[in-house]
Amino acid sequence: MSSLNKAMIIGRLGQDPEVRYTQSNTAVATLNVATNERFKDRNGELQERTEWHRVVAWGRTAEICQEYLKKGSQVYIEGPIQTREWEDKEGQKRYTTEIKALTLTMLDSRGGGGGGMERTSDNSASSSGGVELDDSFDDMDDDLPF
Repeated sequence: MSSLNKAMIIGRLGQDPEVRYTQSNTAVATLNVATNERFKDRNGELQERTEWHRVVAWGRTAEICQEYLKKGSQVYIEGPIQTREWEDKEGQKRYTTEIKALTLTMLDSRGGGGGGMERTSDNSASSSGGVELDDSFDDMDDDLPF
């Protein structure tokens, strides 16, 4: 039996991207992305829950994040969920679960209009109007929580 590890999120950055460089001079961007869920509780009251996602982008995609994204930017991110093990300053083992951004689409534009730029892990970029959806999903925009 096969398996699948793929996350797809649309959310807003909670802070500006943090970009570091590895010893081999490869850019690594860390993004904190918030997604919101709205629902009615048992009493019929509208509730909202925010979930924070740690996202990591590598190479040219990381550099583009640093150049074009800022706190509040809306993005579509697609990629596998991965857990890394690392050691803190006291020598304790720590674990971080994150989404590795293989596809990143900026849903805001610099001019404030629609559209955006899509970036995939194969280092190609293409202008797009955001995420492409099948025609059967035309009426879903009204249900998005943000």
